[in-house]
Amino acid sequence: MRVPNSVVLPVGTHADCCQEEEVEEKKHNIMAKITSMLAERKSNLAHFIDNLEGSEEPEFYMDQWERLKEMESCTLTILNLVAVNCTDHHDIKKLEAAILEHVKNEELFPEVVRVLPPVYRQVEAAIVDVAQSEEVADHGMMDLQYLLSKLSQCEHLANLGRELLQDVLRYLHRIGLVVWYEEIKDLESTVFLQPTFLITVFKLLVRYCLVQQLESIS
Repeated sequence: MRVPNSVVLPVGTHADCCQEEEVEEKKHNIMAKITSMLAERKSNLAHFIDNLEGSEEPEFYMDQWERLKEMESCTLTILNLVAVNCTDHHDIKKLEAAILEHVKNEELFPEVVRVLPPVYRQVEAAIVDVAQSEEVADHGMMDLQYLLSKLSQCEHLANLGRELLQDVLRYLHRIGLVVWYEEIKDLESTVFLQPTFLITVFKLLVRYCLVQQLESIS
């Protein structure tokens, strides 16, 4: 309550100990109690402030009045309670997803700004240099281990671990700078440093007349 514009996500554990209808009932009761507590707090603060303002010598209580007014301005946003079965990994992942979804909500957190770590930019620049070097063929295909080795040879990246480098690769894959299909077993060890080449290949393979050509062959 001391942080202005706080956001609170109530979490109910041991959902596995209740029937489904009991979980819903308990969620309703908990949210009702939270609402009641907030209303009572607001009423009490208003009462204390009124007493100080109505005193015979209010100037002697300015410090208390300012502190109470500050507390009064500390509002809370209460999100819907999430019930979790702590013995179920799927439920834990659902809670994690719910938290991430709320954190990304700019209406709840308007001051949140995403800042890319400097090392991401450094790795990106190093990969661009590798992709533009003469040793890389036009298709831009490169073995993952070889690429990681090349990046580790850069003086400012020498201390980066493999996991961090792979995290950066995933980010670069998402923004389209490289293509790395790590979820496909046959391609997980290959990184495409020239995504435009892949697009050209796909265009050649999947043409508008492909169906007709296949039918003519059969």
